[in-house]
Amino acid sequence: MIQLLYTTALAAMLAAACASAPAWAQSAAVKVDGAWARASVQGQKATGAFMRLTAQDATRLVRAESPAAGVTEVHEMKMEGDVMKMRAVPALELPAGKTVELKPGGYHVMLMDLKAPLAKDTAVPLTLVFQDAKGAESRLTISVPVATTPPGGPAGMAGHGHRH
Repeated sequence: MIQLLYTTALAAMLAAACASAPAWAQSAAVKVDGAWARASVQGQKATGAFMRLTAQDATRLVRAESPAAGVTEVHEMKMEGDVMKMRAVPALELPAGKTVELKPGGYHVMLMDLKAPLAKDTAVPLTLVFQDAKGAESRLTISVPVATTPPGGPAGMAGHGHRH
């Protein structure tokens, strides 16, 4: 009986530790690290989430979901002529063993139609949906810290000339 109680308590502590894990996560296929979402203010309807993704095998990020937003999309920003354009992409290729950075001014996850402002020093749940070379989908849910600047300071914001 005591062994059963000990095992149950240990399992509960392990579950609590996993639930409060940092914003990086490891699935069988993709490692996510450096994740953060830009804080928003009252009335602001959109913001971005950023991170580094490293896939063990060639994989694609096919969509993202969050209960904090009415619409969640993977976006790309790039120069077309003299104009910076932003648009949703159907999928983001993640080559095997290469880190792909989602950052301000490049690829990122857009959280649109926010249901409430994202306050600094809170976290937002985000589910990333991946597709492998055989077409099988996998989901990875992470808790993304909300901040006004990327981890390590504002240097990661270089080149980001508009507000989400």
